[in-house]
Amino acid sequence: MASVTASATSEAEPHPLDDDPVERGLRLGWSRGWSLRRRILGVNVITLLLAALAILFLDSFRNRLEDEREFQVRREASMAVAALGSMPTPMESAFLTRVGRASNSRFRLYDASGRLALDSWASTGPTYRLRDPNEQPWTKAIARAMDRGFDAITGVAARDDFVEPAVDVAQAWPEARQAASTGKMVTVFRKAPDLTPVISVASPAPDKGIMLVTYNDRNFTTTVRAERRKLGLGLLFAMVSSVLLSLFLARTIARPLRRLALAAHRVRLGRSREVKIPRLPSRNDELGLLARSVSDMSQALRQRIENIEAFAADVTHELKNPLASLRSAVDGLERIEDPSLKHQLLDIVRQDVRRLDRLIGDIGEAARTDAELARARFEPVDLGDLVGQLVASWEERRLKGSVRIAFARPRRRSALVMGEPSRLARAIDNLIDNAVSFSPDGGLVEIAVARLGDDVRIRIDDEGPGVPAEAREAIFNRFHSVRPESGGFGRHSGLGLAIAKAIVAGHDGEIHVADRDDAPSGARFTIRLPAAPETPEAPR
Repeated sequence: MASVTASATSEAEPHPLDDDPVERGLRLGWSRGWSLRRRILGVNVITLLLAALAILFLDSFRNRLEDEREFQVRREASMAVAALGSMPTPMESAFLTRVGRASNSRFRLYDASGRLALDSWASTGPTYRLRDPNEQPWTKAIARAMDRGFDAITGVAARDDFVEPAVDVAQAWPEARQAASTGKMVTVFRKAPDLTPVISVASPAPDKGIMLVTYNDRNFTTTVRAERRKLGLGLLFAMVSSVLLSLFLARTIARPLRRLALAAHRVRLGRSREVKIPRLPSRNDELGLLARSVSDMSQALRQRIENIEAFAADVTHELKNPLASLRSAVDGLERIEDPSLKHQLLDIVRQDVRRLDRLIGDIGEAARTDAELARARFEPVDLGDLVGQLVASWEERRLKGSVRIAFARPRRRSALVMGEPSRLARAIDNLIDNAVSFSPDGGLVEIAVARLGDDVRIRIDDEGPGVPAEAREAIFNRFHSVRPESGGFGRHSGLGLAIAKAIVAGHDGEIHVADRDDAPSGARFTIRLPAAPETPEAPR
């Protein structure tokens, strides 16, 4: 079938509508040729990427801060153990009191049997207080919910609740038992009722027992939430920006689509002969391709409608002539008594009927050609065999009078093309009919088929008067026929060459006419068709 080359499938080419004010208003200079898919993905991915980076940053920040606080408490425990080892026993209680008050931590020293020997809170009172969530405002409940959500996203393991033992002995603290058994410092993180962390460090104290330091680090939670609040504001800004970009992107999509829909609606209503459809030459995205495709489609549709209207006008004109002649002959039959004149009028009636029959058949053939080619499934066709069958048919029908037909048959399967056999046969038959009709009595019509490179050429030569140079394009128009008086009245409708050209064009081929260069007179019609890929000949 004929290949369709649409400007929408390539770079936008200059077009007369490109300087239209509507076109200028729909231009999109910032996209740099990005497709709609990339722009939509870009807007959404940026927001998701920012959210992911914010979560990673906050998780990393929290881990670093947690490590710093753990190091701080462990250092306090290590320093306290070292100091107790170098001071008299009576000074130990006062020392732990000062250290607890300075660090807001609770220092407890258990003796070798696990009993509580010293407690900094005994002198200072509580240096931290675990808050009851029920006594806090609702904003804290939202903050805790966000804490849980963030922990779930980052995969933080759940922590145990911090609960003071009913009997305060070393064995009630897992970290103290582990420190006593391993002789190493042990750190445990727990959570207070309001989800603030409680850091507990147990360290062996040589010749003293076990030192246990606990600290409710409310500043840790405050710092993390403050950082999260900043990132939340940044994400909110990013989301608002994403929404605005999405709205802007939607506008760049919706606005030209509305223009195209309005233009298509006007085309459907048919109220304007020339509907300007924006081609969006500056856009190389999907919308630009769509706009140019719709524009090309509307122009092709408009051209097709104009061709149909012109065809209908030509049909009307061509039908009037034989009908007028037929009406005149029929009317004359009623008034004329002379048998010889009546016989002449009846001959005229028969000729007009044959002419009408041929004309109506050719009109139907011309109207069906494009539609049938659009639905046809092409197959390999050997033009040598096809032309040979047509020539044999002409010989059998003996419609050529005294005109001879000579065919130079090519080697079998050397002239293969992809096509619809019956349509190709009709095109070639029309050219043979044309050559025979213009050939003089005793004339010779020569037909040759050969493959030249990537093409297959069909050459049909006659010995008629030839075709003037100024009429070589017009003869392929519908209903164009210039024939001598003896050209066989009623046998030719002026559609044969037009049908042949349409069929050849539907096969991606060309047809043209020239004067013969090997004879004093005559026309040479040449058909060029793309050759089919060569295939090995099947064994007989």
